[in-house]
Amino acid sequence: MKKIFVLLFLGFVFTTNSNAQKIDYNTDKSFIAEGYDVTEYFNNTAVKGNSKFVTTHDGVKYKFVNQKNLDKFKKSPDKFVPQYGGYCAYAIAVNSEKVDIDPKTFEIRDDKLYLFYNSWGINTLDKWTKKGAVKLQKEADINWQKIKVKK
Repeated sequence: MKKIFVLLFLGFVFTTNSNAQKIDYNTDKSFIAEGYDVTEYFNNTAVKGNSKFVTTHDGVKYKFVNQKNLDKFKKSPDKFVPQYGGYCAYAIAVNSEKVDIDPKTFEIRDDKLYLFYNSWGINTLDKWTKKGAVKLQKEADINWQKIKVKK
């Protein structure tokens, strides 16, 4: 009887773990936002984090400028996590695609962090603003629900 219980329990644990959905985060350069301090975006600045101040949240590594910012993140990490796993918000909205970002191109909207692609003369933050950020934000929210899981 004990063996059956143990086998059932192990089967349940294995099934639960294998079915758990993992968000696909953009961890270019091994960190979210390419190692930029996500708390600094809320001060309207894009600043590279320091390797001395690192933490992991939801299986993803974050860098911070100093201990104060690291502590701020640890108090309420979900406030600072970039929308759409740190992928380009515009690309999620328009093409339902996960596209890398330029960590210096961002927007804080409704107290949330949005990151954007900006290279080769294409600044998707400008497109996001011109095409209507409120409308695109709603589209991105819908599209993200369909593509957010890591495959």
